[in-house]
Amino acid sequence: MSPLRLGVEVLAVFGPTGSGKTAVGEALADALGTGLVSADALQVYRGLPILTNQPGRPTRLVAIREAHEEMSVGDYARLAHEAIDELVEGNGSAVVAGGTGLYLRAALTDLEVPPRVPAEVRAQLEATYDDDRDLAYAELRAVDPTAAAGVHPNDRRRVVRALELAEVGASLVPAEDRLWTAKTRRPTVLVGLEVPRDVLQRRIEERTREMFERGVVEEVRMVLASGRAPSRTSEKALGLREVVELPAEDAREAIVARTLRYAAYQRKWMRRMAGIVMIDADRPPEEVADEILESLDDLQLS
Repeated sequence: MSPLRLGVEVLAVFGPTGSGKTAVGEALADALGTGLVSADALQVYRGLPILTNQPGRPTRLVAIREAHEEMSVGDYARLAHEAIDELVEGNGSAVVAGGTGLYLRAALTDLEVPPRVPAEVRAQLEATYDDDRDLAYAELRAVDPTAAAGVHPNDRRRVVRALELAEVGASLVPAEDRLWTAKTRRPTVLVGLEVPRDVLQRRIEERTREMFERGVVEEVRMVLASGRAPSRTSEKALGLREVVELPAEDAREAIVARTLRYAAYQRKWMRRMAGIVMIDADRPPEEVADEILESLDDLQLS
């Protein structure tokens, strides 16, 4: 079956950590004779293949930045569009898989990303908030009352981000409205992987244990000993600090707990994605991929 004949150019797979989205994406790419594009904000970094669970085979947009380098959503979107377009034009289709919801949306849509705010502006706004939270929130209400209405004054990150956007003539609210649109750049089928919570927890616990067995402590130490501090984005990698700052058992428990919270967050993202088609993924990835391909003519194109 050719997805192109059915009007599908992109198959996108999203799921929480431990759902098997990379393996399903690889099986789809193999069946279609095309390549896989990663939509993972942390797999873009070199030097952390174990910690970020990078695939063992060549995948677009994996290991393309050093840990001290920033990767903005705008940068990622440009690279993802280039990779997808190249695969579609060369092979007739592309597969995108990942668990970073914002990156997946950026890959599939023409998401309007506000211009990057200079670091000194962000630092100044953070200092303003830390010095007087109420004053910072009052400023937000003055410059963007719509955004202020949807942000709690105690939410430092979002208040500062809203003020940043106001500085460049953008708003937090329109950006979020565009985020959930069903419109895509190319004819796309978006699939969400459903796995029972107890199965996800078991997989996350097993994967965390395997990370330590494979040498994640040494991997992280090498990155942190490079002499260059991790960037704001790479520093968000689950376990980056825990594996070297805590005893092994405590680090494993902390990473499992954080990963489970992140998986719950990803499930919330998945439920909000317009046009997503849910598939039972509690089985071998090849079976999941086969069902997706066999059902393409019944799936709703976004």
